[in-house]
Amino acid sequence: MSSLRGGTAARFAAVFAVLGSVLVPVPVPRAAAAPGDWVITAPGTAAVAAHVALDPGTGGLTFAVSRQGRTVLAPSPIGLRTTGADLTRGLRALGRTDRPVTERYATTTGKRLVRQNRMTETTLAFAGAGGVRLDLVVRAAPDGVAYRYVVPDPVTVTGEASSYRLPADAPAWLLPYNAWYEANRVRTTAGAADGDFGHPSLFRVGGDYALLTESELDGRYAGSRLRHAAGSADYRVVLADEQVTDVVRTPWRTAIVGSLATVGQSTLVDDLASPSKVADPSWVRPGKVAWSWLSEHASPGDLARQKQYVDFAARNGWEYVLVDEGWRDTWVPELVRYARARGVEVLLWFHWSALDTQAERDTVLPGVRQWGVRGVKLDFMESDSRARYQWYDAVLAKTAELRLMVNFHGSTIPHGLARTWPHVMTMEAVRGAENSPPAANNPVQFFTRNAVGSMDYTPVSLEVGPKEASVAHEVALPVLYESGWTHFADKPEAYERFPEALRYLNQVPTVWDETRVLGGEPSEHAVVARRSGDRWFVGAVAAGDARTLRASLGFLGGGQWLVEVVRDGVGRADVRRDGRIARSSTTLEVPVPRDGGFAAVICPYLPGVLTCDRPVVPVPATTLAVTPPGVVDAAPGTEFEVTGSFTAEADVEDVVLTATAPGGWTITGAPVERRAVRAGEVITGRWTARVGGDSPVGAVDVPVFAEFRAPGHARVHVEQAVRAFVPPPVPTGDPHVSDLPFMSESNGWGPVERDRSNGENAGGDGGPLTVGGVVHEKGMGAHAPSELSVYLGGGCRAFTAVVGLDDETTEPGSVVFQVFGDDRPLFDSGVVRGGDPARPVAVDTTGVRMLSLRVTDGGDGRDFDHADWADARLACAWEGHRG
Repeated sequence: MSSLRGGTAARFAAVFAVLGSVLVPVPVPRAAAAPGDWVITAPGTAAVAAHVALDPGTGGLTFAVSRQGRTVLAPSPIGLRTTGADLTRGLRALGRTDRPVTERYATTTGKRLVRQNRMTETTLAFAGAGGVRLDLVVRAAPDGVAYRYVVPDPVTVTGEASSYRLPADAPAWLLPYNAWYEANRVRTTAGAADGDFGHPSLFRVGGDYALLTESELDGRYAGSRLRHAAGSADYRVVLADEQVTDVVRTPWRTAIVGSLATVGQSTLVDDLASPSKVADPSWVRPGKVAWSWLSEHASPGDLARQKQYVDFAARNGWEYVLVDEGWRDTWVPELVRYARARGVEVLLWFHWSALDTQAERDTVLPGVRQWGVRGVKLDFMESDSRARYQWYDAVLAKTAELRLMVNFHGSTIPHGLARTWPHVMTMEAVRGAENSPPAANNPVQFFTRNAVGSMDYTPVSLEVGPKEASVAHEVALPVLYESGWTHFADKPEAYERFPEALRYLNQVPTVWDETRVLGGEPSEHAVVARRSGDRWFVGAVAAGDARTLRASLGFLGGGQWLVEVVRDGVGRADVRRDGRIARSSTTLEVPVPRDGGFAAVICPYLPGVLTCDRPVVPVPATTLAVTPPGVVDAAPGTEFEVTGSFTAEADVEDVVLTATAPGGWTITGAPVERRAVRAGEVITGRWTARVGGDSPVGAVDVPVFAEFRAPGHARVHVEQAVRAFVPPPVPTGDPHVSDLPFMSESNGWGPVERDRSNGENAGGDGGPLTVGGVVHEKGMGAHAPSELSVYLGGGCRAFTAVVGLDDETTEPGSVVFQVFGDDRPLFDSGVVRGGDPARPVAVDTTGVRMLSLRVTDGGDGRDFDHADWADARLACAWEGHRG
């Protein structure tokens, strides 16, 4: 299996336990150098060197980089500007301190799981006008250099002089800047480019390459981009914010320098980042993800269809299903239980604004985790401001606390984030498959965006999208593109129509022990080998005309190897697989069609070995029955008995059957534990559930679950729930519905708003409730299709409201307002259109236990269906005067 199941998971956990993150700084003080030039070289080699110079006339600093004596980045201005001082000029040198930095650490994702790096760190101390102190901290490593500014006390930064100088004729692969990094990358020259460009930016200077980016950027600073005017020599660092307050140190201005293979294999961005803030990341599980949104935009709102994606993932050994925009909290817990019983975990999509306050993070995320969801995809951040980076910090701390993994979509680029927060599985910041990028963009992404961290490209579009790249090219992408979670772009039926392609995808890991660049040219092709355990996987893609791609197998050890090459068939047919026995002296030569490619899997050859494939072992089918059935009325202070009976269709081991207490409840009774349970054997447990006085009201699940081990799976979770209803107090007097707790709620866009119109996707972002020019202070703003319910407990005699489409609806929407009492229809407005006058509602609710307010789309779709329940209120008995 490709993911961290079974033995691989154990190996991963052991690596982290042994390595953790080890930093060995050894300060080596040196006497203060005379003002002038300083050279900082990587330890053990002088191949890469940073050059810092202080101009004796202006007192300004410059920074340059060389490789093997050749200038790669020419001297260019650096420095810091603050509200209190201009530290770009008038500086004088105070001294120099050097220390070697040696680190060994493990990661959960990336080009290799175990890292060891050695760098030279030099601190150059300067003083500006009035004695204001500025330290320039420089690090040099075999794969590049970086520098940052450090000041003794917090300052307000107004800008940097940081820049890079390149030859005008240097080929450049640049990303026209937007804050979500999804433009097409362009090939130009360093001198011709004009405008703002996003990190990372790739340049070739002679035979050397430089990839410019930044590292260790978090909520203490703002993001940046490079600005260049055509004909200028310098690429200047421009901050996203005009001012950044309370700054003590800046991020690392980072240049990966070396051959193209150095760029592709470098881990410098991670090496510069802060060590992990998660003490025990053993709960982090990379893996393959079935994802429905791109091929079927409406499917995330369809429970039955999501179950089909779960079944597909389970059949093929994929670890996750991502339910994108459109899911409903009314059925997600059911989907999670369905999936986990089949060895598949569920991930959920969120708009970032649903978590933009601490209160939302403290309520929404624990609720998601309680459902059993294992991770979240957070989307549309689209900003490099410091405020947005502070949001990243907050949401990462909370998800780490809850053991929820994270995918950032619509995001900035990685800045070493996955080292500091190892539950970051991937980030977008690329023009991926959902934007139908040209195949010509694919080779360069490996050498630019993916060089600095996991990339959520959503690969392998076989039937969805423009179908410009060949099938083998698509199949090679999940090897070429590293991503801790690989979200596959197409639907199950598409993959099943390409069984040989699917066979290969089922074997591809998403975590790697080693990465080797075998060849490439950013605009033309990329050939990469990655190792997982004792197997190597090769991904090769080309852009443009048909050609032969080559991959030297010199990275293999001695002995014989079984090499299985996956190549294009005829036209857009399924791929073909060719097997051969080879040695490390072999060079694969594979003819590919236009925009073609190939993939391969390589394993040690032993007599009788016919394939490198590992079997996909499904989870045994199980049954878990719980009682009592139906919904149990459970007032605070009451208790009832819960039972669970578990059986499996195959032998399983280390079985634990138990019930867990919802918030504010207690469960008594011991778990049932068995070392082994044979196929067909039934084990049963009994527990007493007691409702606490501080239990949440409304529907409450009492989970009963069994966990066990089965071949090929570290731990399987099978869960059902007894559904209870904890009633709130019966309403009294004449309350507004918007002031009562909602027992259930669903809405076509964002949440149902209280005392505001529907607005956008976030809560509380609507305007005043306005129908027919009349503003209403109280009520609910909904968006079709919508339903909310409130508990009346038989204590209210009437419901009244004024309904209509909100005046903010600028197009002709249409809806139907409906009122139900205990699922019995009490009112139907008929179709209400935009511009219609408000309609009064008056309903007899005598004896009604649960009142439901529904809005349907009126038959023409849900667009512009902002529906207002204005002045919605009840007439109930006064406390002490019932009956």
